[in-house]
Amino acid sequence: MLAVGDTAPDFSAEDCRGRGVTLNQLRGKPVVFFFFPKAFTVACTLEVRAFQDNHARIRELGAVLVGVSVDSAQRQCEFADSENVDFTLLSDESRSISKQYGVLWPVLNVDRRVTFILDEHGTVEHVIHHEVKVYRHLDDCIAYLEKRSARTAGAPPPPSLE
Repeated sequence: MLAVGDTAPDFSAEDCRGRGVTLNQLRGKPVVFFFFPKAFTVACTLEVRAFQDNHARIRELGAVLVGVSVDSAQRQCEFADSENVDFTLLSDESRSISKQYGVLWPVLNVDRRVTFILDEHGTVEHVIHHEVKVYRHLDDCIAYLEKRSARTAGAPPPPSLE
C-alpha cells in the first residue's frame, strides 16, 4: 500500500458521465482518493453517502473527491445514480488502479477501504485505513483537510521574485 511521501501513480479511467479522468488532470488541488470494496453493500453505501453528504465541505476545503471500486462501470454508474453522487466515481474492473495503489485484498480480489489524501503535486500526504469503522474515513478526512487548510492559511506568502 502506498505510504505518506510516495508519489501517487497516475491512472486513466472513465467516469459515469463518460469523461476520461487521470490523476494528472487533477493536479493543482489536493485530491481525496478513496477506495471501497463493493457498490450496493451496506457499509460501502454508508461510506459513499457520508462522502456525498459532505462533498460541499470537502470542496470548501479546496479538495477534489474521487471514489473507486472494482465494480464494473455499469454497476458503479447505477450505484452513483441510486445514491445521487455528484463527485467522480470510477470503475476499476481491471484492478489496475487498485494494484498500483496496493489496496487490493489478495484473496477477495476487492479493494480495501483506504483513503489517500494527495497534495497538489500528487504526493501521498495522508493515508486513512479502517476496514470496519466506515464513518472514520470521512471524519478523519475532514479533520485532516481542516488542519491542512489552517496550516496553509497561516503560511507566509511565497518569496517575491522582484
